[in-house]
Amino acid sequence: MLTDSFRGRDLLTLLDWKKEEINQILDLALELKADRANGRYHDDILRAKTLFMLFYNQSLRTRNSFEAGMHQLGGHAHYLDPSKIYTPALEGKEVAYSTERVSDVARVLARMGEAIAIRCYGDPVDWEYGGANALLKEFAKWSDKPILNMEDDIYHPFQGLADILTVKEQYGTFKGIKFVMSWAYSPSAHKPRAVPQSAIIAATMMGCDTVLARPPEMALDPKIIAACRTNAEMNGSSFEITEDFMGAAEGAHVLYPKAWAAMPIFKPPVGEDSEEKALEIFNKYKDWKATREYMELGDKNAIYMHCLPADRAWEVTNEVMDNTDPASGWRSAIFDEAENRLHVQKAVMALTM
Repeated sequence: MLTDSFRGRDLLTLLDWKKEEINQILDLALELKADRANGRYHDDILRAKTLFMLFYNQSLRTRNSFEAGMHQLGGHAHYLDPSKIYTPALEGKEVAYSTERVSDVARVLARMGEAIAIRCYGDPVDWEYGGANALLKEFAKWSDKPILNMEDDIYHPFQGLADILTVKEQYGTFKGIKFVMSWAYSPSAHKPRAVPQSAIIAATMMGCDTVLARPPEMALDPKIIAACRTNAEMNGSSFEITEDFMGAAEGAHVLYPKAWAAMPIFKPPVGEDSEEKALEIFNKYKDWKATREYMELGDKNAIYMHCLPADRAWEVTNEVMDNTDPASGWRSAIFDEAENRLHVQKAVMALTM
């Protein structure tokens, strides 16, 4: 079931991994999921091993899926609140007797456990785009144990894995599957870009016909757009960007409307550090919302996806979120998607730790 070729690998972004390796992760995740459903937990795989989890941001699904996954594989997850320890900080951003340099924290924890998982974005790095990603890279530089990205300000690789596992379960293939990642309205402008960016990376990497639908002010990272175009070219699939919310939904198999930040929310030089301007932009697109009419534009067996938590009544109606009946044609797959966080994370931990 397991191979040593993954041992010790970091997972900071799916762009560092090959398509064949992602397929191996998905296959193992499906195997572990089936085994769990039949009461087999493989609690010998990570017996007596430790995962340290640093959460600079709050969490429901991420924290509990990692903790449950470690328990089911026989190990233990330590939850670390950076504000309750000497907060790990990059050189030049230290505060005496309050922080501890990342290089020191990484080497200490690596001596005591088998992996370090980190979530950091937004306020802890003052909305400096790429600041949290730099923090994770610094951990990876100094730790000789795997660093697992539980979401930074650029990437959310485990969400991307859960997304494509859900697609694979639903359709059995990625070829010919129209995957639409779309912006949706929220009254909160403080939304990182990590989820949509990782979703389109994963979808194009696996060969879905991927569409990014967003208002002009909600453009994503040009480096990631370039990587998605390369992925699509390698797979003989397509990658399209459109500003037509409803038009993008036509014939789609996967509909994934979610809010993310407009550029003004970020600090210069990337943005303008203006929440007021960001909200003005958001308020122009209040009709970008997942409704029954929107879902009915898709394939007759389309699925609605969202990383959660969703802003009900703004991003999506209750009718769409709560329609989980497979007999109804299109349906919400959000709880399958949420559960799949557990299985892909177990697979990655088993392979890397």
